[in-house]
Amino acid sequence: MAETTSELTDGTAEGSSDTAEGGGDAAPASSDTAGAPAGTAEGSSDTAEVSSVAAEGSGDAAPASSDTAAAPADAVATSESPESPDSPATPESTETFTSESPRRTVSTSGGGTGRRKEAVARVRITPGTGQWQINGRSLEEYFPNKVHQQMVNEPFHILEIDNRYDVVARISGGGVSGQAGALRLGISRALNQADEENRPDLKKAGFLTRDARVTERKKYGLKKARKAPQYSKR
Repeated sequence: MAETTSELTDGTAEGSSDTAEGGGDAAPASSDTAGAPAGTAEGSSDTAEVSSVAAEGSGDAAPASSDTAAAPADAVATSESPESPDSPATPESTETFTSESPRRTVSTSGGGTGRRKEAVARVRITPGTGQWQINGRSLEEYFPNKVHQQMVNEPFHILEIDNRYDVVARISGGGVSGQAGALRLGISRALNQADEENRPDLKKAGFLTRDARVTERKKYGLKKARKAPQYSKR
């Protein structure tokens, strides 16, 4: 029995030594296992490199997106392309239009007589630079009022020939207003005589019509043409 027990004890010791050897063999395995995280770390670094490469790839793809955005502009340019050769070309207009009417020719002289109320104006016009001579005086001296100056210049203004005629006039009778009206009628008749093409515009403006209104004569028994003396009962 004692021998059997010693054998069992020796066998148990051998098993424990084998187990210890097995533990020694297992230690490198644990070291291999410990090396596994290092490999994992290397894998993560490789993954980071892959992600950086992917990021570079996305950076390279950015211009592609810009090219894609530019595509509609090219499509618009293509839609605005010139017409096909089969369609007829629109001829360009060669006519030129001017806003200003053609200037009237001033080459001949003319004369006329104008009357207004009791005033008579004998007028002579010649091509020149717009000089006035009325009874030996200038326009501003003879007619200081701007209204009268504008009145006698109306025939030239409506025909757009300002300052293109010299005017010589002799006026007699009437007052300032009657003389200005007589001078305008005399100028209008002189322009009509110088060029018949002036007649439509002058006629339309009424410058060729003699104003027949005159002062009504005084009646017997009245103070004036219509004014009667005050009635007195006694």
